[in-house]
Amino acid sequence: MMGRAEKPEKTPEEIVPSDLNIPDNYVQHTLKTVKPLPPFKWSNFINDLNWLNVIILCVTPVLGLIGASTTKLRWETFLFSIFYYYLTGLGITAGYHRLWAHRSYNASLPLQYFLAIVGAGAIEGSIKWWSRGHRAHHRYTDTDLDPYNAHKGFFYSHIGWMLLKPRRKPGVADVSDLSKNPVVRWQHKHYILMILIVSFLIPTIIPGYFWGDYRGGYVYAGVLRLCFVHHSTFCVNSLAHWLGSSPFDDKHTPRDHVVTALVTIGEGYHNFHHQFPMDYRNAIKWYQYDPTKWFIWTMQKVGLASHLKVFPENEVRKGQLTMELKKLKATQERLAWPTDSSDLPVISWESYQEQATKRPLILISGFIHDVSNFIDEHPGGPHLLVKFIGKDATTAFFGGVYDHSNAAHNLLAMKRVGVLHGGMRQGLDDKSIPPSQRLKIARYNELSPYNSSTAYSDGEGMLG
Repeated sequence: MMGRAEKPEKTPEEIVPSDLNIPDNYVQHTLKTVKPLPPFKWSNFINDLNWLNVIILCVTPVLGLIGASTTKLRWETFLFSIFYYYLTGLGITAGYHRLWAHRSYNASLPLQYFLAIVGAGAIEGSIKWWSRGHRAHHRYTDTDLDPYNAHKGFFYSHIGWMLLKPRRKPGVADVSDLSKNPVVRWQHKHYILMILIVSFLIPTIIPGYFWGDYRGGYVYAGVLRLCFVHHSTFCVNSLAHWLGSSPFDDKHTPRDHVVTALVTIGEGYHNFHHQFPMDYRNAIKWYQYDPTKWFIWTMQKVGLASHLKVFPENEVRKGQLTMELKKLKATQERLAWPTDSSDLPVISWESYQEQATKRPLILISGFIHDVSNFIDEHPGGPHLLVKFIGKDATTAFFGGVYDHSNAAHNLLAMKRVGVLHGGMRQGLDDKSIPPSQRLKIARYNELSPYNSSTAYSDGEGMLG
């Protein structure tokens, strides 16, 4: 959570990308060759817990609750606490996340300093530390090299990964660009002092100076506001990987949901974000809740931000279409479909007429149909079917007697039992394809030209 004192940093000229020479099979190689620490045990909790984070994340809410129970909440302090929550939260969402971790837009120097300062008030580590972990999260999502791997459970991805010393070092992620950034270097150097001033001193002084509520400012705008900012941000790692849908890709756990957006200052459309991480938006619809997007857009309008990155709409729609087709394919697989023509026996006209004397068979569009279980249910009356037994009813079916509906076409196809030899041009006559199959989502093997032939059989087993 908090930045640590580190060795003197290299000058920008000395910094090289940390992932410059990693092997192609880095993930598999690392998981195979680098052993993680032993699993957490309560018998060894003194050594396994990250005590700095435990104090920040566990003691802070206790202090806040004790303070709230003994301190009256004034309406001025309440409103200021909400304002300060959004201010420090935007330091993370618009600053740490979308500006520095993902470089989704360019910020002027004044805006960078502002976001660096208010972001420190969230006490979630320095920009450099936070962005390094977040880039690893995107690069190794849902693997053991992901610092907050959602597959390890809701609690772990929400807060457990910070309370516990990591069992494995997060995967390598390059932050050489941030190491060259003077604002990032400045914040990293003065981080401890900044969190004391921004997170506690300022929210105490402002309510105290303007309406005489120093204690309330400290408790509500300082301590409890900090707790809300923490868990708001943490929900991006937990709730956003658990609640909602996957409208762009379901390969990994990120989800889209309006509830997550409401509690994370707009970071709830997480499936979109993981697909298009360099887009400055999380929500792509105007009505979706994304105050971080609105803030960045406003900064552009006043000249403090520029080069807002937006993924091409055509490619975004491809992602949506892919998932829509996948859902339709799943629905399609649950439905019963007609027997493929290549699996039906090919019957001569003479054999068809002979077998029609034994069972009610009707020829339509080159397919032979067994209508024995439908004669009494036919809306036009059984006589219309009976008179076509052993005959070709194609013309009558397609408007000669009645122009049948899509439902009738689909139902008829389910009654196919054979193909008339020479009676249709396989795959060329559109009337032979039921309406429900004309837009059917094909498997790759169904597209093969070698699967279009129909086996010839003139045996007597068609009715068996």
